[in-house]
Amino acid sequence: MKILVIRFSSIGDIVLTTPVLRCLHNQVPEAEIHFLTKKSFRNIVADNPYVHKVHVLTDSFELMLHELKMEEYDHIIDLHHNLRTLRIKRFLKGVPAVAFKKLNIEKYLLTNLKINLLPKKHIVDRNLDAVAFLGVQDDGKGLDYFIPEKDRVKQSDLPTAHVHGYIAMVIGAALETKQMPVHKWKELCASIQHPIILLGGKEDIEMGKAIAASDEIKIYNACGKFNLNESADLLRRSKLVITHDTGLMHIAAALQKPIISIWGNTVPAFGMYPFYGKNSNQQFDVVEVNGLWCRPCSKIGYHKCPKKHFKCMEQISINEIIRLLNLRLKA
Repeated sequence: MKILVIRFSSIGDIVLTTPVLRCLHNQVPEAEIHFLTKKSFRNIVADNPYVHKVHVLTDSFELMLHELKMEEYDHIIDLHHNLRTLRIKRFLKGVPAVAFKKLNIEKYLLTNLKINLLPKKHIVDRNLDAVAFLGVQDDGKGLDYFIPEKDRVKQSDLPTAHVHGYIAMVIGAALETKQMPVHKWKELCASIQHPIILLGGKEDIEMGKAIAASDEIKIYNACGKFNLNESADLLRRSKLVITHDTGLMHIAAALQKPIISIWGNTVPAFGMYPFYGKNSNQQFDVVEVNGLWCRPCSKIGYHKCPKKHFKCMEQISINEIIRLLNLRLKA
């Protein structure tokens, strides 16, 4: 049996498909599992031992289609479910396909009318529903993230003050309305008596510099200095992770780290909160501003607050984050 699993993007969404890959591999051992994603996200699954072959969405969509056709798949598991995946399934006509349910109507009702009809079910469980027809069940082991040896961060790459432990803070996010403002991060860092490493992409370098400027010994700005796997390794080494609703949050959950998650315009009700698996004793916390009539304003986010007040982040309680941090560090 040969199975194609499709998820084009993004970091967090791909990490959230990993229980499907593992459970398929272990519970349908005769299956050869292939994964299709964008070229820029290939490394997220390249070292996954449950994937036999990775295909990438290239500049030539037609060439990719013909390469997939040559594989002669028995099943397609569509965990992205958009127009491009529909085109793929039509081209590979005759191959049975099942698709992840995106619940776009329910998300529209919540973001626009504040009517919550979303199931109280994590997206991982909804992903697993797509392979239930093969007799696959959740094994309770949570998410996977495999860091190759070449991307393990050397002790010498860390500042001396951080070698014996630190708090990891993910300050980046795909869109600005999912990010806590710089002045709030500064306030938080000033209240923490532990070494801190700031994580984010190259686009977050300047924000990281502004936050770290208040105490460059305690705060190490790692934004843009490490690739994704190296950043994941920095999460793995940390005592605790404070993060927005972003891809590194899901990687931290895959690494079974305690997480304090900060939510702005998005909400945990979308089903994408940290997921550890039912066999884990690890815990996460949610910090958000409840009772805002405008929240959630989008299932993804915006570059600027559409209401121009940004209360969902401006009113985040730094004292609450510190309280939860102290509780988790004592646990």
